[in-house]
Amino acid sequence: MQTETVLLIIMAAIVAMGVSLFQYVVKKKKKGKLFYLLSLLRFLGFFSILLLIINPKFSKTTYSIEKPNLVLLLDNSSSVQQNDDEISSILLTFKTSGEILDKFNVEAYTFGESLKSGDSLDYKEKLTNIDKSLSSLQEVYKRRETAFVLISDGNQTIGRDYTFISGNSKNPVYTVTVGDTTRYEDIGVGNINTNKFAFLKNKYPLETYVTYQGEGAISTNVNIRVNGTNVFKEKVSLSKSNNLKTIETLVDANSVGVKNIEVSVEPLSNERNLINNTRKTTVEVIDEKTSIAIISNVLHPDLGTLKKAIESNEQRVVTILKPTVSLKELEEMDLFLLYEPTSVFNNIFEFISNKQSNYIVFTGVNTDYAYLNKVQNDFNIELGYPVQEIFGSVNSVFSKFDITDFDINDFPPLRSDAGPLAINKSHEILLNTQVRGVDINSPMLTVLSDNSWKKGIWMGSGIWKWRMQSYRNWGNFENFDKFFGKLMRYMSGNSKRERFGLQYSPLYEGSNTAFVSATYFDETFVFDPNASINIDIKNKETNEELTLPMLLKNGYYEVDLTNLIPGTYNFKVHVINENLSKTGSFVISDFDLEKQFISSDYRKMALLAQNTGGKSYFTANHSNLSAELTSSDVFVPTQKSSENIVSLIDFRILLALIMSSFTIEWFIRKYNGLT
Repeated sequence: MQTETVLLIIMAAIVAMGVSLFQYVVKKKKKGKLFYLLSLLRFLGFFSILLLIINPKFSKTTYSIEKPNLVLLLDNSSSVQQNDDEISSILLTFKTSGEILDKFNVEAYTFGESLKSGDSLDYKEKLTNIDKSLSSLQEVYKRRETAFVLISDGNQTIGRDYTFISGNSKNPVYTVTVGDTTRYEDIGVGNINTNKFAFLKNKYPLETYVTYQGEGAISTNVNIRVNGTNVFKEKVSLSKSNNLKTIETLVDANSVGVKNIEVSVEPLSNERNLINNTRKTTVEVIDEKTSIAIISNVLHPDLGTLKKAIESNEQRVVTILKPTVSLKELEEMDLFLLYEPTSVFNNIFEFISNKQSNYIVFTGVNTDYAYLNKVQNDFNIELGYPVQEIFGSVNSVFSKFDITDFDINDFPPLRSDAGPLAINKSHEILLNTQVRGVDINSPMLTVLSDNSWKKGIWMGSGIWKWRMQSYRNWGNFENFDKFFGKLMRYMSGNSKRERFGLQYSPLYEGSNTAFVSATYFDETFVFDPNASINIDIKNKETNEELTLPMLLKNGYYEVDLTNLIPGTYNFKVHVINENLSKTGSFVISDFDLEKQFISSDYRKMALLAQNTGGKSYFTANHSNLSAELTSSDVFVPTQKSSENIVSLIDFRILLALIMSSFTIEWFIRKYNGLT
């Protein structure tokens, strides 16, 4: 406590005593024990008030020694499992060394895909992310004096390149490289990029790459097999300077079903690691075959043009029918193109309405617009207009499918005697109508969607001229036919919502990526978060069965199949207390990204140490690191002082004493009749 504060307390006591004695002893003629008691109470009250004003404090300083931190970062991935003895020996050195423990606070962490506290190692991590783990620890210890020791083989499978961790933190990273550092000659296949789905009779792209590690020049063959049949072979030549080759090809989708694709590169004569010579994936080939009916009561060149354009895709079959066709034949159709309908189409519209079949109406100079307005309530066409030429312009903001490559500039006009088109339902315009270069704010081609029921209307006849103009402009019909192909695909697609849906992959590269998710809606198609969904899984090789619950995530249900062994599985997902279920199958391949490495990457470990101000060591000389840390002048214990300042007397006690003193004094005075 400061001297000034002590003097103020003494002065406060003198003042309080003077006031109380003056009022009860000096000023009063009568003296006795009662007045001395009242004088004491008055003194306590006044003295407490003055103490509250002075608020005396005292401080206490404590000293402590803070040792720097030594953080051990241990690789727990499967790629270092064979080096367990080396890692255990290094860990034991740092955990038991008296000099280390005297100088540092030793803390240990393990890492694979993520960071974990402690030094328990099981080498079950399937992925390695050195950058993420080290960056997280640097953030935690950035305000404390710390030395990091990274014990790893240096092989990272995911994340940013850890060598780019620079001096954002003042704390250096020392590296200890474990494992075989010899650089063996090796060739391997990289990721396979392809579509998840392909259409029958089409081709789907496949892309991958081959990498080479070695000092010489080599030549070998790359093979692509689909369900065991070789469909592609290419000879590649690689060297130290040219160590990567991209493989690109198109694969025929000749049959429906899931296709198992295997890309392999023939091994080198002295290659040690053959695991990375093969990579697998799957593609599901689906049959997109669509039956389309063109129904017309007139003969017109447009009919042949539509048939040619649509059938340019072998998956679509077009049949030209009369409005008097039997209903049985209509049952087999997926999409109806109604060309210039009149009242004879009455049975056709009735069938379409009952089945809610998707259709497109093509109007022209022979169309009965009064009948067309009457037979449906989606749109209305003004009557009484003369035959005129109309031009089309592409609506660039159309969003249902991509039409950016459809060009109709300089295309000839179509003929129409229809007035403006008023649409009563939600719709989106593909082509706008222009008359003499002026946009009349009426669509030429538009599509409507009523839940899952798709409808379209095309105003104007003479479409055959557009296909001919496309050939004249570009030497082929591709511009026109591709547009019609996209339009047919959209219009024939069934967007009917299902209450229960599944998402999964036919092939998982290792169980760490195996997840099956499901969506479930109630009868009003609102997501139900209270459902109970189970998945029954059966291994086809071992016949082992397993039932697991699917857990609620953010708007879907999911099950984690990480613990399943590699193999082929059949499964069934079902909603408890509901007659809803889905089945499927998938394959978990025996793929471990960590097994792609046979050598330690000591160069990157050394570069990391250099970039952070540390040093790089190997297993054989890790004891030198211990000596370096204990003898370094950079890491020294720091003496820290802390000053704790507290009030001498709690203000609550002073307030209680003030109130008590004056209250007792007042009662005594009143009791004894004093004024």
